Amino acid sequence: MTVKIQNPDADLAILYSFRRCPYAMRARMALQYSGVKVNLREVELKNKPQQLLQYSAKGTVPVLVLTGGFIIDESRDIMYWALAKNDPDNWIPRANIEEARNQIDRLLDENDFNFKSWLDRYKYSDRYPEQTAEYYRHQGEQFLASLEFRLSKHRFLMGDNISMADIGIFPFIRQFAFVDKDWFYQSDYPYLHAWLDYFLQSELFNRIMKKYPAWTEVSAPIILGDCGKTS
Repeated sequence: MTVKIQNPDADLAILYSFRRCPYAMRARMALQYSGVKVNLREVELKNKPQQLLQYSAKGTVPVLVLTGGFIIDESRDIMYWALAKNDPDNWIPRANIEEARNQIDRLLDENDFNFKSWLDRYKYSDRYPEQTAEYYRHQGEQFLASLEFRLSKHRFLMGDNISMADIGIFPFIRQFAFVDKDWFYQSDYPYLHAWLDYFLQSELFNRIMKKYPAWTEVSAPIILGDCGKTS
């Protein structure tokens, strides 16, 4: 969602983020790749700054506060905003951009509105005692199998080049895999294993995963996107 506020105190856009949040990861990856510089503010989710709550009543991350006074508080919208500024490798394929966006949105909808619920139940199965962790994992595997099928046909989810769909889904597959890494890497998803490892080892991902202390009003600025695109 994009809304307008008055007089945000920033020379650069401000990104409120939490390092391990998959939604925030994909937003940071898109911003870093596009080379759009933003002032990064790492948030402690148990002690959220009042400024974040002022800008977005949801209190979730990521939240992007633009210098013109607009607020973008959905990670997918932040990605689209960044790529509209600069998309050197065509993460949104330009050959048929409307169809490409539709395909990206369908994949992200399946990730965000279906797979994510099974991921949460699998990761935090003690909070959902109605079923076992193995049951929740099996439900999530339906999405893994659909990605494996796609990746058996080409290197990335929408073809032989990285797309916004890959970046938007990767942090969630990472989280799913890390619940039980031994099980994941022994499972019958070889193409998905290679795809995940590609992004885990990428300079882009490792750059946006640098650790920073939680932001306070006296913190020195941390600028994300200084170097633009990375491999």
